[in-house]
Amino acid sequence: MPQVSAPLIINGHILKNRITMAPTVKFGWAGPDGILSDRHVEHYRERAAHHPGLLCVEATAVAAEGRFCEDHIGLYNDSQIAKHREITDSCHLQEVVCLIQLNHTGNVTNPSIGEPVGPSAVMTRSGMSRELSVPEIHALQEAFIGAALRAQKAGYDGVQLHGCHSYLINQFVCKSTNLRTDEYGGSDANRARFASEIIRGIREVCGPDFLISVRTVGADPDLLSCISVAEEYVRAGCDYLQVSSGIEEPEDAVLKKDEPFNKICALGVRFHDVFRGRVPVSCVNGIVTPDQVRYLLENDLVDTVDLGRAVLADPRFPEAVLYGSEYVRCFSCPRCHYGPFMESRCPAEIKRER
Repeated sequence: MPQVSAPLIINGHILKNRITMAPTVKFGWAGPDGILSDRHVEHYRERAAHHPGLLCVEATAVAAEGRFCEDHIGLYNDSQIAKHREITDSCHLQEVVCLIQLNHTGNVTNPSIGEPVGPSAVMTRSGMSRELSVPEIHALQEAFIGAALRAQKAGYDGVQLHGCHSYLINQFVCKSTNLRTDEYGGSDANRARFASEIIRGIREVCGPDFLISVRTVGADPDLLSCISVAEEYVRAGCDYLQVSSGIEEPEDAVLKKDEPFNKICALGVRFHDVFRGRVPVSCVNGIVTPDQVRYLLENDLVDTVDLGRAVLADPRFPEAVLYGSEYVRCFSCPRCHYGPFMESRCPAEIKRER
């Protein structure tokens, strides 16, 4: 059996193949109540219907003051649970494992939404952030744990903690944003403590069968330090590492000569070298053709390939990888049309409709 179509079991959950959909935020689709819209439900239903092994719903706020913007979806109160059930039911009907990404924006919070706070007081694009006290850290950890419990009630197979892309968990890991000298700063283990304690808390309230993933950073400040941080996550009970970029630029050396992918994708490959056989590892970024997916999987460079733009451009992309069927390739626009403040539609989506 080709590796791309080989099943993978993660904490008892069977992925029917190695193709996974990455979380990508749909700006402007929700209302200020943080409740999913019908448009969200249809978006994920359509992508689940084309057979990824796993689908991860976009970054979801664990606290109202930790949102990207007023139309950012959340799981910070019980009224937000019911609509998520429509997504999980659609995924399970297609035998697709379904996770949801949990996030808090931390020191990059929009000041119109909430106060920018983080592990340390540092300069951000909106001014100086405020350092969190230890009781405030514990309250934010409880917010993540509470959101995970709501996700379980909504039918999700597990959660993904958003530990990269400059948000709160990433801010604790990165030495340039975490200047603390207490138990949450300094060593790799201490900088990982914020998320590790969240993992343990989720395991306690959601049970042994709940899948816990971390979308972890591979370059803050360097690859070896980030691998050390990920080891702490695994010791805490993380089942799955999905590797991406963070605040710092990945080292050039992370990409070996003649490797046919970019530095961010290479982070996942390097993590897989370390965690092979212990914890499944995914890679992501710049993967927009079936041949790229097959290369990564057939050469055993990662356990799963996480796809963003490819499945936004065409939900049929997983079938193109698995069966060689037709699809519309992502145009690799400099700014993705699914991103914020974009008023024009995805050109690949338009092409599919013709």
